[in-house]
Amino acid sequence: MQISPLYWVGFFVFVAIMLFLDLKVFNREDKTPTIKGSLITSGFWIVLALLFSFVIFHLGGKTPTIDYLTTYTLELSLSLDNLFVFILVFTYFHIDQKYQHRVLFWGVFSAIILRVLFILGGAAILSRFQWLMYVLGAFLLYAGIKMFFEKSNQNDNLDDSRLMQFLNKILPIETTDEGPKFFIKDHGKWYVTQFMVALIFIELSDIIFAFDSIPASLAVTQNTFVVITSNIFALMGLRSFYAALSIILPMFKYIKYGLASILAFIGLKMIINEIAKTVGWHFEISNAASLGFIVLALGIAIIASLISNRRKKQA
Repeated sequence: MQISPLYWVGFFVFVAIMLFLDLKVFNREDKTPTIKGSLITSGFWIVLALLFSFVIFHLGGKTPTIDYLTTYTLELSLSLDNLFVFILVFTYFHIDQKYQHRVLFWGVFSAIILRVLFILGGAAILSRFQWLMYVLGAFLLYAGIKMFFEKSNQNDNLDDSRLMQFLNKILPIETTDEGPKFFIKDHGKWYVTQFMVALIFIELSDIIFAFDSIPASLAVTQNTFVVITSNIFALMGLRSFYAALSIILPMFKYIKYGLASILAFIGLKMIINEIAKTVGWHFEISNAASLGFIVLALGIAIIASLISNRRKKQA
């Protein structure tokens, strides 16, 4: 699928306009988001992402469209793991709900730039060194198995983290509540606020999660336009999803197992498909099958969580 520079420019202009409207128009005033409003905004981003699939279909037909929908669903599901980190960070730094959107906005803005660079670099490397598909497949399989058996710790304390200790040493951090400011000046000296430290944690967490999500996306397709657009749509909706799901997400205690299964499946798919291609087998785990597995894994995890919660209440 050949993409002209006009489509690239048009997409990024669209993203820039939406980011501007988001910060300067729709969220100009700091206010505590409601679940209803967040769900409406989340639905808006999902509809936009689905509508963009028609653009992909126009450019490349059925196969790239399935690749796009699979990658978008994959990134959206894996981003759920980020939400737990957001909850931990905002709770630790006592960031008021009405200000959290500002931190997430700049976090997502930075993440978009880094994701584009990572995807372009990753696709270029894979196109030259195809054997790396085995390495990435094994990495995702290992990451999925590790996540499945890893014990979740809901009482993580950022005081004990090496990053927090490092930041306390190198940055002049001011804990005084000065409103939604990233930097403040006091007696001629500049300080970083809790907002800036929270942003650093969120940005670094996204980089860490990108080591899982970007190889998983490139396992679906190495078409950079499809991977970048699906990733950006997932990121753009992440802020709204956080506001909507930060309250109800902890109720889905089995969601981690669904995400772990997805990572392991994508890794296994990469290895099997690459082996089949190498030895000349007429076999391939299609992206349509991957999309079905992602939806099924998330559905089972959510239903199992709801059943467990109901039994707990009845006990």
